[in-house]
Amino acid sequence: MQFSRNAVLSCQILGAHPLRTLLSITGVVAGIAAVILMVAFGQAAERRILERIGRMGTNLITVNAAPARLMIGRQRTVGTVTSLTVQDARALAEECPHVTAAVPAVSKSLVVHGEGRNTTTTVIGMDADGFRVRSVPLASGRPFDADDDRLRKRVAVIGQTVRRNIFGTADPVGQDIRIGRVLFEVVGTARLRGTDATGMDQDDVVFVPLQTAMRRLLNVPYIQSIYVQVDGSVWMDRVERDVRDLLRERQRLAEGRPDTFTIQNQQTLLRTERDAAQAMTRLIGGVAGIALLVGGIGIMAVMLMAVRERTREVGLRRALGARPRDIRVQFLVEAALLAGSGGVLGVTVGVAGTLAAAFLGGWDASVSWTAAAAALACSLAVGMVSGIVPALRASRLEPIQALRAE
Repeated sequence: MQFSRNAVLSCQILGAHPLRTLLSITGVVAGIAAVILMVAFGQAAERRILERIGRMGTNLITVNAAPARLMIGRQRTVGTVTSLTVQDARALAEECPHVTAAVPAVSKSLVVHGEGRNTTTTVIGMDADGFRVRSVPLASGRPFDADDDRLRKRVAVIGQTVRRNIFGTADPVGQDIRIGRVLFEVVGTARLRGTDATGMDQDDVVFVPLQTAMRRLLNVPYIQSIYVQVDGSVWMDRVERDVRDLLRERQRLAEGRPDTFTIQNQQTLLRTERDAAQAMTRLIGGVAGIALLVGGIGIMAVMLMAVRERTREVGLRRALGARPRDIRVQFLVEAALLAGSGGVLGVTVGVAGTLAAAFLGGWDASVSWTAAAAALACSLAVGMVSGIVPALRASRLEPIQALRAE
């Protein structure tokens, strides 16, 4: 009953000064709303990163030919190491434990002609396992198979961007395209994949059999990349070491000499991207925490002002039998109401802002109710802590001196 009367009295007192009450909780509202928004967008960014990296393949290690060092102390990109071969890929699949597949690949930017239109796109030559290893599902038609690769058939699977640029809305399966000067038949189209972790369009691509690309398109005896799939994420770091050791052995690189290839571990890339997203979320969370602290200072200032304004009221209550504890509870309840109302308003603003941004900006952001509850609890804690000093000051007023105050 005593608490209920204190709560009602606090609501009446705060309602008597609506503008001051609203200004005092502005910092809390901003802090809570920022926490909810940043957690929502941080989680959405992390999911998007995971999706983009997942589109590149599952448990994937990519070996690329490194730029050739043509000058001592300076790296030039005009040359490329040509020591990676199809046999290297086969050796990785056969000799490295926990490797389920090793797909050799070559790529080059070429002009593709068809239906009176042309576009410049990335042409990738790979063997038939590349569709599974690199997670390239088909939207229509069929993938090329091992026989197509062995016979060097001129067949191609095109991405959705190439399909749109060349054929528009028409069905490209069974149609002919010219890559450079070589005529190819389109046997399938890849499903829409979007951009990868580096922002490159994964749909602006044409896939052709590896041997066809090496002999009929590029006329090269070497490959540029090997996509190594591991049978479990726990083995990624070990397989990366095994791949490096085996390739150095096959290329007869003496100890101390630099690698003639680069290795990109998908797990390392994933950790790096996730750490960057989490660091940004923590940074914004720190800013939100500062806003909450400012809100707490605002509540403390308002409560100290209230103590000064209500000195005679405190003296009258003490003279009528109120104990110091009752006065402390009264002011703590007011501080809690200020912080609680600011927290509720901040949650409302944060949830509304998250939903509005997700709808208008096309983000897949969703409200984290755990973060909302934690932020609300923090706001209440900030309010209680901010109300301690004013409550103690009010409870220590002597009744006679308080009644004499002007």
